[in-house]
Amino acid sequence: MQEKLDQWINWTEYDELLEGCHNAPHNLLGLHEFGKGQVFTVYRPEAQKITVTDNKGNHPIELEQVGDGSGFFGKYVPSQKYKKNYLLHIQYGENDVVVTADPYAFDSQLTDYDLYLFAEGNHYNIYEKLGAHPMKINGVEGVHFAVWAPHARAVSVVGDFNMWDGRLHLMRTLAVSGIYEIFIPNVKPGAVYKYQILTRNGDILMKADPYANCAQMRPDTASVVADLRGYAWKDKKWMAERQKESRKDLCKRPMAIYEMHLGSWKKRVEDDDNGFFSYRELAPMVADYVKEMGYTHVELMGIAEHPFDGSWGYQVTSYYAPTRRYGDPQDFMYFVDYMHEQGIGVILDWVPAHFPKDAHGLGLFDGQPLYEHPDPRRGEHPHWGTYIFNYNKREVSNFLLANGLFWMKKFHVDGLRVDAVASMLYLDYGKDDGEWLPNEDGGNENYDAINLFRHMNSEFEKQVPGCMIIAEESTAWPKVTTPAAQNGLGFTFKWNMGWMNDFLEYMRMDPLFRSGNHGRLTFSMDYAYSENFVQVLSHDEVVHGKGSMINKMPGEVDDKFANLRAAYGFMYGHPGKKLLFMGQEFAQYREWSEKRSLDWYLLGEERNAQMQSYVKELNKLYRENEALYVNDYDMMGFEWMSCMNADQSTVSFVRRGLTTKNQFLFVCNFTPVTREAFRVGVPCAGKYSLVLSSDEERFGGTGVKNKDIVTADKITFDGRDYSIEMTLPPLSVTVYRFDYK
Repeated sequence: MQEKLDQWINWTEYDELLEGCHNAPHNLLGLHEFGKGQVFTVYRPEAQKITVTDNKGNHPIELEQVGDGSGFFGKYVPSQKYKKNYLLHIQYGENDVVVTADPYAFDSQLTDYDLYLFAEGNHYNIYEKLGAHPMKINGVEGVHFAVWAPHARAVSVVGDFNMWDGRLHLMRTLAVSGIYEIFIPNVKPGAVYKYQILTRNGDILMKADPYANCAQMRPDTASVVADLRGYAWKDKKWMAERQKESRKDLCKRPMAIYEMHLGSWKKRVEDDDNGFFSYRELAPMVADYVKEMGYTHVELMGIAEHPFDGSWGYQVTSYYAPTRRYGDPQDFMYFVDYMHEQGIGVILDWVPAHFPKDAHGLGLFDGQPLYEHPDPRRGEHPHWGTYIFNYNKREVSNFLLANGLFWMKKFHVDGLRVDAVASMLYLDYGKDDGEWLPNEDGGNENYDAINLFRHMNSEFEKQVPGCMIIAEESTAWPKVTTPAAQNGLGFTFKWNMGWMNDFLEYMRMDPLFRSGNHGRLTFSMDYAYSENFVQVLSHDEVVHGKGSMINKMPGEVDDKFANLRAAYGFMYGHPGKKLLFMGQEFAQYREWSEKRSLDWYLLGEERNAQMQSYVKELNKLYRENEALYVNDYDMMGFEWMSCMNADQSTVSFVRRGLTTKNQFLFVCNFTPVTREAFRVGVPCAGKYSLVLSSDEERFGGTGVKNKDIVTADKITFDGRDYSIEMTLPPLSVTVYRFDYK
């Protein structure tokens, strides 16, 4: 019998196995037919004895160790009565016996078609194939592991279930795909693991799983087996309605977005790096507050797992894992589900632009550049200290595209705000001369990133209709929100960074100097219809020494609040969806920090509570009146009444809906001067009803009074046949409702 076993063994592979560099261990290990019999082979270093039985523990066969203390056991059986669901009884000590199915007795769980699609960059649910997935095969419970590491010499799964011993669970490579896989029986959700990668240079790397669905709490860096199955979603109605939404529908919906960082919105324990509320605890608190304030969506910073709190989630190491800071994946499912039950959409910040150089992460994953571009002029951000994805590699673009689908399908999120789009579009973004490589035409456009965006956004629109993809793009790149089929990038919306920068520059000026900078206030309407914009006052403007929103405003305390109310009023009147970062709604004085909660105690102060009430009123006015949102991207939705009064720093404009009813006139004064008998041109005759003034005493204003209803005079003004006369409060926005006649 031993002679038969010796004939069957490939001794070159045997040597590779013992050296830990075998990349096809299933060829040598497991159950194999040989002649009219069967060969069993097992590699278990430190084992004293190994016995094979059927799956009921019967018909034992004791294997023989090949070589002295090699850990390689084998046996030739002159029959073929055993099936693949046999059991191994592995004895390490007198009373230490492990009973398990053989990891090398299971067929591959990836088909040739899986490998083909992945190589083509079109395997849109690759996250169900790669990573760690609990499953049952041939009646055996365990976890299937698969990882892409084409430059590796060998790969093993190591974890708390095998004493982190890379000799025990060597993986097999599949054809020329570069994918390694193994099914390990008896591993359960919650198991901690990494991939041990032997590089071609002989180095051993310990890497977290790029497709892991859960990770250890930082500072620990291993991946954690998670089971995404079994959550009982309650948002069927929400999801059914979402699926009916087209790009056009989304553009006509109200969107008032509350941008937030979960860890610092409220903390359970201050001055504690781990003093977070969980996803499940945060869900009702966030939903109640957001509903009370009248927002339609929350946008979450930093949900994908990241090692450094100070990156706010923009330096990701586990793209397929919700951060462990607030719970496990099903806890995050609960958060999204709860938001949907309360009628609130959920948008995630998403970072396909770059990733950090942490040793356990994606960088030099298999010993060579894999996810990053191999040329540092294309593959690194020198000033950010991060790697740039290689968008030209199909498997990498597949990783990113599938990741977007993963969040929208598996976690039901309603949209992605794509971070740092400009850094992807421009090869020289953030780089000095000599630090970047032009494209084949000598330009600075990144053709690979452009192709990725078009492919990605087209596929998102097909597979998850009703979801929105928002570009955080800070330049004048054309056609960002034009469909890919029309040679655009295909995003649904674009953050209006140009407006934010110009408008805040205008608002931080002393009113004395605003007249000379009037164009900063009005210029945005010159390009307002070039894209589907979201008007944002985001976290970017209240960090890194830029100060809080209230402290950007000039003047004494009352002036600061009046300026901020005027700013918010103008923003809500301006075409485009709306976004405010948390804390801005009650005028937090301190610059935001991820290390502490918002300063909620300020709501005990009258001014701050009044500001919160004002923002709540703006959201209510916005959501309840289609004129303020339905024609955001149609020229009929907006018309200047006056935009040339630079000397007095005033503007007025009209917002229109789909009917002649309930249209709105905004009159804005950006000086601290009350203007009596102020005349404003209006579009038509009729009555103009006062609906809101930022100067009302309930909001902390001076309380300048105007008539509740004003009838337009047949007096030509601002080039209009009709006009109204009013008292224009200082540093204010006044809103009238009217019907077009």
